Amino acid sequence: MVHLDAARLLLVALAALVAGAVNAVAGGGTLLSFPALLLLGFPALTANVTNTLGLLPGYAGGSVAYRAELRVQRDRVRFLAPISIAGAVVGAILLTRTSNHVFAAIVPWLILLACALLLIQPVVTSRVHARRPEREQHRSPVLAVAQFLSGIYGAFFGAGLGVMMLAVLGLFIRDDLQRINALKGMMQLIINVVAAIYFAFFGPVSWIAVLVMVPMSAIGGFTGVALARRLHPAVLRTVVILFGVAFALYELL
Repeated sequence: MVHLDAARLLLVALAALVAGAVNAVAGGGTLLSFPALLLLGFPALTANVTNTLGLLPGYAGGSVAYRAELRVQRDRVRFLAPISIAGAVVGAILLTRTSNHVFAAIVPWLILLACALLLIQPVVTSRVHARRPEREQHRSPVLAVAQFLSGIYGAFFGAGLGVMMLAVLGLFIRDDLQRINALKGMMQLIINVVAAIYFAFFGPVSWIAVLVMVPMSAIGGFTGVALARRLHPAVLRTVVILFGVAFALYELL
């Protein structure tokens, strides 16, 4: 058990604040808050599940902002939501059945994977944006499998999930970027809510850290808009990637 004195609680709050802001601007906030919890001494599993619960408000805020785009995609949400839920349950169970030693060993590789996903985000976004804006819904078995796997990854680790799902949805569903982004955000919210509920009952959660992170990540999400006006998302994304790679190499070496 990590003793959270005033100084450590302040660092947890700051990490959640920055992560919420980064998620609102460029994505990848998990690559800041999760390593911060590890550096404070939390075991890898505890840091991961605590981070999932602590950053949850940011995902809800995005879906509220996109409610107009989601209102006209109810059929898509009804099709993809059960698949996302099933994947999230499997991912959450896999995580809680993984020993802390094994999870700690694969953490650097998961962080490097997330950094790679964040790195290709502009390419994925431009490719999705370039597709024909015809509103077509493909209920392909391949889409179902891909979304199921996204749900597993999202509950198991989650960093870079948004980029992964944007690529998956953009490949199988033709629509404008804003609608695809709204749908991606809703699925991301569903996956994280399912994982958070499971972890709340069966995961090694640091509730003190969660109570600090929830309001601070929400504040960070709101202040992210002001940050976006001062700092280009590409610059912020580069900083996050460099930090993630540096931390992964530190863990490996």
